[in-house]
Amino acid sequence: MKVFRIGRTAAVLSVAALALAACGSDNATNAAAGTDSSASGSALTGTLSGAGASSQASAMDAWIAGFNESNPNASIQYSPDGSGAGREALLAGGVQFAGSDAVLKDEEVQASLETCGPDGALHVPAYISPIAIAFNLDGIEELNLDADTIAGIFRGEITTWNDPAIAGQNEGTELPGTAITVVHRSDESGTTENFTEYLAAAAPDVWTTEASGEWPAELDGQENAQGTSGVVSAASATSGAITYADASAVGSMGTVAVKVGGEYVPYSADAASKAVEASTPVTGEGRPELDMAMELARDTTESGAYPVVLVSYHLYCTTYEDQDTVDLIKAFGSYVVSAEGQAAAGEAAGNAPMSAALQEQAAKAIESIKAAS
Repeated sequence: MKVFRIGRTAAVLSVAALALAACGSDNATNAAAGTDSSASGSALTGTLSGAGASSQASAMDAWIAGFNESNPNASIQYSPDGSGAGREALLAGGVQFAGSDAVLKDEEVQASLETCGPDGALHVPAYISPIAIAFNLDGIEELNLDADTIAGIFRGEITTWNDPAIAGQNEGTELPGTAITVVHRSDESGTTENFTEYLAAAAPDVWTTEASGEWPAELDGQENAQGTSGVVSAASATSGAITYADASAVGSMGTVAVKVGGEYVPYSADAASKAVEASTPVTGEGRPELDMAMELARDTTESGAYPVVLVSYHLYCTTYEDQDTVDLIKAFGSYVVSAEGQAAAGEAAGNAPMSAALQEQAAKAIESIKAAS
C-alpha cells in the first residue's frame, strides 16, 4: 500500500519492525474504519509502516499489542529511528505515518503538500511525557535545580557536582566533587528540540543557542549516544553523568526537580499535563485546518507544572492514495488517542494521558483523513 504522493520517489528505509498488529471489533477502531463490530471481526487487512520518535517505543509496543487483540488480520510496523528520521521518511513517501517529538518546520510543511496531498501532513498528539533530567550519583535520588543551573551544566560551564550553584539549592545533601559528564543525543531528536526549547525559554541568559533537534556544534566534545536507550545506557554506566530522556526510560537514575516560580517541581504525568494545558496552537501557511501542533509554555510559573515536557505526535497525511490505507490509518490512529489506547500506553510507559477534550479533538482530526478522489 502506498502513501499518496505527487511526483515523489519513495525512500528506501531500513525498517526494523518492532511488532505486528491489526484488525477487529474494538468500538473506536471499527467506528473509525467503518467496519462491523460483530463477533466475526472486521474486514481490515494490510500493513501500515511507520518510523520516528524513540520516546514512543514503549507506548508503541502497547498500542500495537492492544490493536492486535482486536485486529488480527492487519499489521503495524514501527521503527524507532528518531523524530528527524521519521519526518524525513514520511516526507519522502517511505512510510505511511511518523512519530515525532517536534512539529514540522515551515519548510517541512511545504514539502508535505507535495507528498501528502493538497492539505499536507496532519499533527495528532499521541504521547505526552515529561523529559527527565537524569543523573548518576551514588546515594542521591533527587536534586533541586533552577533553569540557569541546568543550562550551565549542559553548556559545560558547571563542571563538578559540588559546585556552589548546585550545593546552594540542595542544602543537607552531601554532594561529591565528581566531574559532571554531559551525555546528549547524537542523532537529530525531538527530545533534544524540546529540551533545548526549555533551556532557551527558561534560561535565555545562559542558554544562548537557538533551540534545535541537533545538539549545538559548539558543545562538541561532550559524550553522546544515539536514541533514548543510548543516552540512558551511557549515563547509567558513567559515574557523575547527566542526561535528558523520556521519563519512562531513565530507570533507577536520580532525577532533577525543576524550579518553577518559587517551588521545585519533580517530574510526573500530572505535572506534565499542567504544562501542556497552557499551550497554544502553532499556526502558519500550509497547515491543515484541524492540525493540532502545539506551542508549549516553557517558561511557565504555574504552580505544579513541569515545563520540561514533550508532546510526541503521530504525523499522518491528510490524503492517501486508496481507501484501504485510510481505513487502517483511521482505525489505528483512533485507537491510539482513545481512552483505552491512552491507558495502555500509560501503563506501559508512564506517560500522561491526554485529556478528554484533547482526545475528542484528536479523533475529529483523524476522521478528516481521506482517500484521493
